[in-house]
Amino acid sequence: MKCRYCGCTELRVIDSRPTEDGAIRRRRECTNCLRRFTTYEKIETLPIYVVKKDGRRQAFDIAKLRAGLIKACEKRPIPLKDVEALAQSIEMQLNNEMVQEVTSLQLGEMVMKRLKELDEVAYVRFASVYRQFKDINTFRDELNRLLGEDRP
Repeated sequence: MKCRYCGCTELRVIDSRPTEDGAIRRRRECTNCLRRFTTYEKIETLPIYVVKKDGRRQAFDIAKLRAGLIKACEKRPIPLKDVEALAQSIEMQLNNEMVQEVTSLQLGEMVMKRLKELDEVAYVRFASVYRQFKDINTFRDELNRLLGEDRP
């Protein structure tokens, strides 16, 4: 960074504080001309797109993910804060992996893995919609698979 007045690259930060929109406001002082100015720093985020089964691309929407999780956890003794934490952990994983695109299949598997750890009934509910169970046999097969994984 250069001083906006003299172009010197030797600056020192006088004050630093977060802003309401998530940026960081910094007061800087040039060691050459001793003038002060303010800069704002904001984390650059890349948009994440979900590639649907039919090939369409849709911007990742945490609210849509949260709504699906809430529906799966409906009437279960799961605190809303746990549902919110699950949604945020998925969003954080996507951001940490720095992916620009994720398939709906990958996203669904991420959700199911975490839901299975949180609540098995919510997991089966989500799986029944996500995997589009056609009949009771498909549902039973998933339950048997779930029960088989729990055995030592």
